[in-house]
Amino acid sequence: MYEPIRTKSVHSTVDGPNPDFPHRSREEELDIQLAGHLAALLTVTDELRAADGSADLDTAAERLAEQVRRLRGGRVLARAPMSGSRREKSAAALHRRAHALAGRALVVAASRADTAAAILAAERMDAHTAALEPRPLASR
Repeated sequence: MYEPIRTKSVHSTVDGPNPDFPHRSREEELDIQLAGHLAALLTVTDELRAADGSADLDTAAERLAEQVRRLRGGRVLARAPMSGSRREKSAAALHRRAHALAGRALVVAASRADTAAAILAAERMDAHTAALEPRPLASR
């Protein structure tokens, strides 16, 4: 009823892996993912610094840049200038975005057993959670 397949499959190779195709290890893939998440978190951190600079955000940006540089093999990270952002977003939206990015970075850092990146991501999650909490009114 069915005719047998007479051509080679395009989905698998009989000869083994193709030497012309670059292959990366799981660790290299996780490094790339982690560097991407931390770079995105750094971008949002820079946006927050431009909107409402603080010493905590400055320190966080330096630490994030250092981790991204380490994961990218020492290559310098291109960053946007600190001038006002063209996209005006609320600080709360930026903190929510940063919290989500830090969470993603934490998951990848934990799966790759990168303690320094995991601690930094967890600290950033805590900082952005605290920034989203309502502050009590000051009594007179």
